[in-house]
Amino acid sequence: MTNDFLPEARPAWIGSLPITDHAEAVRLMMEYTPEIPIWIQLPHNPNEKMVEQFAPGMPGLSAADGKLHVDGQSETFDDEMLSFFEDYMAVTEDPSRIAESRFSLSREVAPGFYAFMEALDNLSSPPAAVKGQVTGPFTFATGLVDEEGRAVFYNDQLRDAAVRMIAMKARWQVRMLKKYGVPVIVFLDEPALAGFGSSAFISVSRDDIDAALGEVISAIHEEGGLAGVHVCANSEWSVILDSEADIVSFDAYSFFDKFVIYGDSIRRFMDDGGILAWGIVPTGDTDAIEAESTDSLHARWVENAKAIESLGVERSRVTAQSLITPSCGTGSLSLELATRVIRMNREVSDRIRGV
Repeated sequence: MTNDFLPEARPAWIGSLPITDHAEAVRLMMEYTPEIPIWIQLPHNPNEKMVEQFAPGMPGLSAADGKLHVDGQSETFDDEMLSFFEDYMAVTEDPSRIAESRFSLSREVAPGFYAFMEALDNLSSPPAAVKGQVTGPFTFATGLVDEEGRAVFYNDQLRDAAVRMIAMKARWQVRMLKKYGVPVIVFLDEPALAGFGSSAFISVSRDDIDAALGEVISAIHEEGGLAGVHVCANSEWSVILDSEADIVSFDAYSFFDKFVIYGDSIRRFMDDGGILAWGIVPTGDTDAIEAESTDSLHARWVENAKAIESLGVERSRVTAQSLITPSCGTGSLSLELATRVIRMNREVSDRIRGV
């Protein structure tokens, strides 16, 4: 773990909004999270979905029959795979080449990232940190399939390519954002980890997950960034807490009772300087969003923070090593509810910090 950044319970987002206008997304982001501005993704744009946005550059990538997949049986596949690993080795040996490589994100697939950077260019004073995100390697490699509809994660060669590509696209973000002279955070969005250990992934081992996460986290660290892992449901939390991740992002609203049972891992993680990103504002239940208030959510956080303190972590450290976030992205909500979520998130953070 390379972290010496203390967020002090500042607000941040997981990263999606239910609109199509990137300028408006940036405006909302700067209004509610100016201390830690983030790259906003707009999943109403078909290019900005979790697999599609990060798939360009994969060897054998095809959209035949209207479905994105990797065609490992094509006549050009072997040459494409060789070219991929040649590009990977070239960037590994000389990271400055990443900007012109297949591992960069184009304006076509990531317009929000460039709108984000334009906003950062116009800031009058530096923020506390900046945040990007990438689809996590497990979620990406189980969401992208081959020509037979089988997840590429189950093909050693394709898995290796998928994980390395995600690692490099995360590294590219750090390289692009570190010019602002503040800590750069990149979250790995890993909703599929909620299924690890279930029948859906019965043949997936802990070693497989550790290796995939480790590859991407190492790439972020090598470029000088901080790596966060976000899971928007319950998970085998020791997998993340015992990794080299700097930040663990969890749904504290719905699953704190499941998370806190990993007490030994939580205490070790925080003793090493790890940060908890508390998803204290609900996003998955519209009734809960409407029923909760800043007061009720702040009270919930205080009680949960006491539970972390009871593990042997001083209360001052709990606050210092915390980010306050929604439980997940708001891309599937109405704009009215999404705005309510991000407003309450800001207000809960302000309340914790006494602002």
